[in-house]
Amino acid sequence: MTGYRYDRYVDGPDPLAPPTDLRAAMDELGREVMEGASPESALRELLRRGVPGSRGLDDLTARLWQRRSAIQRRHRLDGTLQEVRRLLEEALDAERRALFPDPDDDARFREARLDALPQGTAAAVQELAEYDWRSPQARDSYERIRDLLGREALDQRFQGMKQAMRNVGPQDVRRIQEMLTDLNELLAAHARGVDTPEQFREFMRRHGEFFPEDPQTVQELVDALAARSAAAQRMMNSMTEQQREELNALSQQAFGNSGIGSQLSTLDSLLQGLRPGEDWSGSARFRGDRPLGLGEGAQAMADLAELDALAEQLAQSYPGARLEDIDLEALVRQLGDDAGVDARRLAELERELRRQNLLERGPDGSLRLTPKALRRLGETALRGVIDSVRARGGRDNARAGAAGEPLGSTRPWQFGDTEPWNVPRTLTNAVLRAGVGEIALDVADVEISETEQRSRAAVALCVDTSWSMVQDGRWVPMKRTALALHHLVSTRFRTDALRLITFGRHAEAVDIGQLTALEGVWEQGTNLHHALLLAGRHVREHPDAQPVVLVVTDGEPTAHLEHDGEAEFHYPPLPRTVAKTLVEVDALARLGASITVFRLGDDPRLAAFVDQVARRSGGRVVAPDEDGLGAAVVGDYLRSRRRR
Repeated sequence: MTGYRYDRYVDGPDPLAPPTDLRAAMDELGREVMEGASPESALRELLRRGVPGSRGLDDLTARLWQRRSAIQRRHRLDGTLQEVRRLLEEALDAERRALFPDPDDDARFREARLDALPQGTAAAVQELAEYDWRSPQARDSYERIRDLLGREALDQRFQGMKQAMRNVGPQDVRRIQEMLTDLNELLAAHARGVDTPEQFREFMRRHGEFFPEDPQTVQELVDALAARSAAAQRMMNSMTEQQREELNALSQQAFGNSGIGSQLSTLDSLLQGLRPGEDWSGSARFRGDRPLGLGEGAQAMADLAELDALAEQLAQSYPGARLEDIDLEALVRQLGDDAGVDARRLAELERELRRQNLLERGPDGSLRLTPKALRRLGETALRGVIDSVRARGGRDNARAGAAGEPLGSTRPWQFGDTEPWNVPRTLTNAVLRAGVGEIALDVADVEISETEQRSRAAVALCVDTSWSMVQDGRWVPMKRTALALHHLVSTRFRTDALRLITFGRHAEAVDIGQLTALEGVWEQGTNLHHALLLAGRHVREHPDAQPVVLVVTDGEPTAHLEHDGEAEFHYPPLPRTVAKTLVEVDALARLGASITVFRLGDDPRLAAFVDQVARRSGGRVVAPDEDGLGAAVVGDYLRSRRRR
């Protein structure tokens, strides 16, 4: 029987991963925007928190800082010095053991010379450069010091060299000399602007083994080398002055008199000139107990720099920031494959929100929700209202009845629709889908004719935007109610004319996008007088429509509009404010408009006032809680249509 083995998919995004849940993301965005956040900050907040099934930028950033802290807490930078000291002690102990049994004066002289060595490690190593070792073991330990220093010096600047050159022989030294000579010539030519692509290709053909990064251009080569060299310099800056002096003195012992040390110094100078923007002067504090060699220390500094760069990318705080800026390879290197998956998913979410025309840039450059996004939010809000009505035992009245008059428009059939099929559109869809030949209807082909009652309405929804609405948690329910009603009118009762009017110190007619993005501001005044003036103007613009005025408020009127257009505020309300407001109530009543007031809160003065409004206009008062506001407003609108 054939066996199968399954493993993680690593070649790009998982093709079987579930699609990005844009609806949940849009609901989150909408909630943030309705609470007063700008679409830009709402998107940023969504990406920072993440979406179900994916960690957000905040979590990834926290993991970056944890890794950064772990590197500094765990390590120290004197690993090469400690190893040199160990090898030196090993050589001296072996030499003394070889000299001790020998009775001649030369042995005693040698012992005295060893006892008189300088205290400093570098000075002792240099003093013994010409010493004629008697012990083969001692000679081997001393030679290993020189070999170690050479490999560490190279590993500082060329990643992986320490492991690649464990046993450096004369032939290896010559290869390194040739590589450094050619490299410095290439970089010097590049600095003068006289290098050629052929020169780079020839260099990589001869010495590509030294560069696991596999650079494709001289620019990429310089970038890789400069980043490593700058990390090595930051590591040296992070050491104590005594440690730096010791290592600088020891570096002269690397590879003997081969001249590689001077070539490395030339290389560092060239790289600093070519990449002055690299951090050559930074440092970091290491306080752990695990010693690192020069190459490992340079890699630790490179990791810290990479972590800092990733943190900046994840912060998205610079102009024009996009999640596509995140270096996914570096993120996977530092945090693992799961972090790469999370970042890729967030980037895909941001990209899809833009690609599907849910976010756009306004004329002023700010990010805003598109009409398509507002329709989705309205659909979600209306669905929530319908669910609320059903939970209270009501019926789904959001769909127009089949007995109404055709509007001339069609829409795709949805489960539960009772409107008549539009046969021409349905057959056209089937033909377009199946092409020439036998036609078989599919449920996706079916379109229905939208119908509606003959009468149309001029609907004015006046919503209180005074600070108390924000303060008492009624801001988002108010916006959600307006979204639901707007979506219902614009999709199911398209002949109705809906006007959204906000009123605080002043009143203003706004579109659904403005209302959704409206921020709560500290402003005293509930100018219902001005709102009813605008509602009356809307009703007069549609003399053939049945007037419907809906008012959502949590406070009695405390402001009115003067003849010069200025609003006069006073609390408690002035008798003149109440009188001017009731004049507009009577004017609307004469136009045939009955006012339904949705009273929020339990203020007895407000209750008395809205009862008076209802009596004078032939309307009514509804006192829903915040969660039931949407169902109450939409239900009252539908009730008024049924009455007509």
